[in-house]
Amino acid sequence: MLLFVDNLTNVDFSFLDPQRGLLGETWLANVRLHGELDEQGMVCDFGTVKKVMRHWLDTELDHRLAVPIRSPQIRIEEEGDFLSIHWQFGTSGEFLHTRSPRDAIALVDAEILTAETVAEWCISQLKQQFPLSVARLELDFTLEAMNGAYYHYSHGLKKHKGNCQRIAHGHRSRIDIWANGKKSPKLEQRWADEWTDIYLATRDDLIAKPKHAGVDYYQFAYEAEQGSFDITLPQRCCYLIDTDTTVEFIAHHIAQKTRQENPETSIRVKAYEGINKGAIAEA
Repeated sequence: MLLFVDNLTNVDFSFLDPQRGLLGETWLANVRLHGELDEQGMVCDFGTVKKVMRHWLDTELDHRLAVPIRSPQIRIEEEGDFLSIHWQFGTSGEFLHTRSPRDAIALVDAEILTAETVAEWCISQLKQQFPLSVARLELDFTLEAMNGAYYHYSHGLKKHKGNCQRIAHGHRSRIDIWANGKKSPKLEQRWADEWTDIYLATRDDLIAKPKHAGVDYYQFAYEAEQGSFDITLPQRCCYLIDTDTTVEFIAHHIAQKTRQENPETSIRVKAYEGINKGAIAEA
């Protein structure tokens, strides 16, 4: 017998990609349980499936930076309650370094992070949390279907009371823009192109502009409720704004900047933060 729950939940997180570097992502989780029927005539109660899976994914992956601990490109150092992560980009010689509380990092037992390898890691952790009637657990991650423009972004919100304060978590997000009341795929793609695999940062969090092997970097740091956060990455991967990087401020920034570039045009922006949520701004 097979029990399934499609689109059980979604996870918003960032991960380290061998070539693209820091990549903000949003995945939908789908689960299947194989097993014999219990005394209730069930493989497993849907309530149990939802509670266990959602809690684990929310706690162990959502709003974290996922790192592949078996990759030759990574170096991880333990510093008490903190983890220091050094990541070498592909063959470019560039690097990313971050220091965060342990709870902000997902240490995935894999060499390369993909939807498949992350799912395998999740299954290895989750199987023991289900009753014996469940003989096999399957999990896969899928992407939200998007017909228009979108971008991947990572960020951190130091003022946030929850897990958004973590300095390297992210989203895969749609962008809708109307110019004088008409949908504008051209303007949407303009932002999707500029913010491909971007790190959105608050200018006030910039503490240094180091140079290593001829490459210009930004270093950001702040104190938040969960602890001290620090990240250094190439300037080409970053986009600075003068406010915090909440989706409300992101929508406002896009609207204002687009209006400046098109002064005779009224602009309406619908910026998403992951799936089915976001903010609207006009200029």
